[in-house]
Amino acid sequence: MIEAENGSHIYAGLRPGTTAGNLRQSLDDGNRCGPPCEHVPKPGDAVFIPGERFTLWATMSWFFEVQQNSDTTFRLYDWGHIDPETKEPRALQVDEALACIKFGESNSGLTAPRVETTSPVERERLFDCHAFLVWRVLGQDPFTVGATAEPRVLVGIKGSGRILHNGTPYAVGKGDVWLLPAEAGECAFQPRGEIALLEIAIP
Repeated sequence: MIEAENGSHIYAGLRPGTTAGNLRQSLDDGNRCGPPCEHVPKPGDAVFIPGERFTLWATMSWFFEVQQNSDTTFRLYDWGHIDPETKEPRALQVDEALACIKFGESNSGLTAPRVETTSPVERERLFDCHAFLVWRVLGQDPFTVGATAEPRVLVGIKGSGRILHNGTPYAVGKGDVWLLPAEAGECAFQPRGEIALLEIAIP
């Protein structure tokens, strides 16, 4: 979560004991806050949501999402949105969603960052799953990004700086996303004051 205004909510995962029947009833009753687990996000929060899990974003916020490749999303609820082209509510796929949701125990929810290094900058591991790894890097001293023979993605979430590769500087600011090809290897990063980056890798 990069920014979160008052009133933001994330519904990630379902409460223990939730079944397809009572989730459908909750949706029919318009009680979107019934069975889901609710989180009030704040900047810096990291939320893990496995596939085949119930998720709603009721949010006035800016977040960065890392996904395993997928071309399927089923919509259970749409907050009353109207399609600007048809002027009608967007279609829901309740039956399809209920057929594929995994009910029962879930590890959805807020994650606790694990600090791996504190010098020259703080490096926290946010996510470590079969599809991706994500670290958050915080600090103001020069440090190294990338890895030998591995592609990496960098995302600027606070402040600015530059990547140095073969003597050439490349500017990185808040909201910028950079792909470091495997052939780039390790690169120096020079912050301009306090900076926060996400670094993403494939396991």
